[in-house]
Amino acid sequence: MGGNASKVTAQDKAILDMKNQRDRLHQYQKKITVLTDKETDIAKQMLAKGDKKRALLALRRKKYQESLLAKTDAQLAQLEKLTSDVEFALIQKDVVFGLQQGTKVLKEIHAEMGGIENVEKLMGETADAIAYQQEVSDLLGGRMSNQDEQEVEDELEALEAEIAGPAPAERLPDVPSSEFPERQKIEAQTERAKQPAMLAA
Repeated sequence: MGGNASKVTAQDKAILDMKNQRDRLHQYQKKITVLTDKETDIAKQMLAKGDKKRALLALRRKKYQESLLAKTDAQLAQLEKLTSDVEFALIQKDVVFGLQQGTKVLKEIHAEMGGIENVEKLMGETADAIAYQQEVSDLLGGRMSNQDEQEVEDELEALEAEIAGPAPAERLPDVPSSEFPERQKIEAQTERAKQPAMLAA
């Protein structure tokens, strides 16, 4: 079943490791954010109790946590840029590989065709063959009488008709299934003409 499983390359593993590190940094940032919020709450509680010294200590710890958060942000930005650069480099590698393969195939096709010289030679041979055919046709045409030429034309037409097969029979229109409308109109007019004559009598 798993015959077409893809291999995990060293590049894939490196990208995965960088993304895992990024996720760990995100978790660390959340933890630091929770700690800074907690230190703020502690400082408020200590001030409420009148313990200014411990409130100051809590705010110093908060400041330290915030500096760690800033460093983590910088590391995270670097890591994300590096991950993006590696992924883009892999895409570039695939594009270059595709270009190499395409160029190779084009070269093979050109080699099979024999290059430009071979195509030019073939075109020249084709032109020579057409000229030779015309020359033969002219020679034969000059030696044949008009009657012979007409017989050749007739034979060509007969061969063409034989190859094309019998011509399809012409289709005639269908016979109408109802009476003609003109006849009905004439009968109606005749009836109307009779009515005034009957009334007059």
